[in-house]
Amino acid sequence: QVQLVESGGGLVQAGGSLRLSCEVSGRAFSTVALGWFRQAPGKERDYVAAITRGGGTQYYSESAKGRFTVSRDNTKNILYLQMNNLKPEDTAVYYCAAVTGRFIATKPEDYDYWGQGTQVTVSS
Repeated sequence: QVQLVESGGGLVQAGGSLRLSCEVSGRAFSTVALGWFRQAPGKERDYVAAITRGGGTQYYSESAKGRFTVSRDNTKNILYLQMNNLKPEDTAVYYCAAVTGRFIATKPEDYDYWGQGTQVTVSS
């Protein structure tokens, strides 16, 4: 079993930055690939970024490329999402997720464990 707890969300103006964190426990951190997803009201949960178990490879959605950076600290068991140049359309609840047995994953259905989410609101 893996537990994930997100933090770092909040209200920010367009053009601003936020860094989300996700503390992971319950399993050796370096054995799980990790991802970030987001869900806006009335919409499906969308993939944002993913990172491999060792952290050497990162994937991004088109909307995240060039603005967001995913990273992990395998000594602290924390996943991060640095978000820069935020836009109102980035407003959503952001979730971190973990998957075992895969090199990396970008589909929500591929993930085994989820956090409860943290709200990000970007004002125009």
